[in-house]
Formats: sequence, structure tokens, C-alpha cells
Amino acid sequence: MGVAQALVAYGLWGLMPLLFAAMAPAGAFEIVAWRIVFGLVFCAVAIAATRSWLRTRTLMAQRRVMGVMGIAAGLILVNWTVYVLATTTGHTVEAALGYFINPLVTIALGVVVLRERLRTLQWTAVGISIVAVVVIAVGYGQMPWISLVLAFSFGLYGLVKKRVGGTVDALSGLTIETVWLLPLAVVALVVLGLTGFAGGVTFTDAGWGHTVVTVLTGPATAVPLLLFASSARRISLSTLGLAQYLAPVLQLVVGVVVQHEPMSASRWVGFGIVWLALVLLTVDSFAAARGARRTPVPDLA
Repeated sequence: MGVAQALVAYGLWGLMPLLFAAMAPAGAFEIVAWRIVFGLVFCAVAIAATRSWLRTRTLMAQRRVMGVMGIAAGLILVNWTVYVLATTTGHTVEAALGYFINPLVTIALGVVVLRERLRTLQWTAVGISIVAVVVIAVGYGQMPWISLVLAFSFGLYGLVKKRVGGTVDALSGLTIETVWLLPLAVVALVVLGLTGFAGGVTFTDAGWGHTVVTVLTGPATAVPLLLFASSARRISLSTLGLAQYLAPVLQLVVGVVVQHEPMSASRWVGFGIVWLALVLLTVDSFAAARGARRTPVPDLA
């Protein structure tokens, strides 16, 4: 059950570019704004259905939790905005690269911020990923900024959420984040509607089908996160880590096969180097998990 939930969650995340493409002619800023609005609506319905208002309200009364979640909301806003801009302007492949290198960035942040100690294969994987970014940058003619912003914003988001991970559940967390972002979303929609910037607001101007797809951004945002949270409680971290590669693989397929984005030789080489790093990371993860299972528990009796 847990594995199926993880695969569905990452599969939905991987196919998200198709949803954004289906929202045309909406621009990226409108998409992100409606994603926040309808994400909060879906969370409110889910909280009512699960009768978890008390838990969410208790968390919102804690200043520390609200402060940390406010920072997390800012980081996820950057991530969502850059991701939607990338996938709606012909840069889905670059977005996929960002999520391929995200696990490696997360490890690097653990070393720099949390002073974690890495094993040999982990150091090797991080070093190889740096080489991959250099190869892609040289072949592309510039740094893959979209990839780096996505990887670091999501890595920092995970780091911040780790500080309240033991007290804030997935549904309450997403609810609080969207509450923080709702004023920005409303302001963005008003500005877009008044100025027509970036295509204006198309919610009711492109037919009922377009309206329905826009509303679906709410569950499309919340459901994968809730499935992921449920699977994380049921399966091992190693298995969950392996499943996460499904999302960027699907993003890459969408970018190359569906959206016909170019894949130069340097890009293929760079992706190949990243995949090598991820193989080493996966091998190390499974080896560490196996070693932990074999370590005898001391008898304290």
C-alpha cells in the first residue's frame, strides 16, 4: 500500500507539466495564484471531512510554528513559480534536472547547515553532481539557473519543514502555507485582472473546461502531498528515496516526447553523470539501511 501511494504521488508530480499546459492560455503567475487559492479550498474541505480543525487551529496558535511555516511558504512559492514558468515556456527538461539533483543538494545542505557527516559514496555522488552541472553549463552556454533554483528552493523547503516535522502533519502544513500565501495570490489576481499583465486573468474567459481544469489545481496540489505523507509512514526511507526519481523521469519524458524540447549531446552527458551520482547515492542508501538492520541492539536489562 505504501509503495503504491509513493508511486502515485511522484507520478502525479511528474505529470504536473501536462496540467499546466492544459491551463493555456493562463500565464504562469495566474496558474500559481489559482493553485494557492484552490489548494486552500481543498485543504479546508479535507480538514472538515477529517474533523481536524482543532489540530490545525492549535498549530496556527503557536508563533514558532507559524514563523517556520511562513518561511516554508516563501520557499515553496519560489519553487512553484519557477517550476510553472519553466514548464510553460519550454524548459521542462531543465526543471527535470533540478529535481534529479535535488537529493544531492539536500545532502549538501545537511553538511553545510546541520553539520552532518557524509559517507564516502555520498561525497562521491555530490562531487559527481557538481561535475554534471559544469558539463551542462558549458554545453548550454550558461548556468542551468532554473535547475539550481528548483533544487535549492525545494532543498531549503525540506530543511525548514524538518524543524517542525514532528508536530505539523501534511494536511495542516499545506493549509498553513496556503493561508500565508493567500494574500499574495489575491493581490496577484487583482493586479493581473486590472493590468492584463502576463495574459491577465483567464479563469472565466476560456470556456467551462478551462475553469474546471483551473479548479483541479487544488486537489492536484494537495493529493500528492497527502499520499506522500501517508507512504512515508508505511515504507522505508530507502524505498521512498528510490521512488522519488519517478517524478523527474516523467518530467523529462514530457519535456522531450510531448513538448519536443531539444536535448543536445552535452545535456545527455550531463544527465548521464547525474544519474551515475544517483545510482551511487541509492547503493549507499540501501547499504546503510542493511547495515543498520544488522547492528545488534544492546541489552539494557
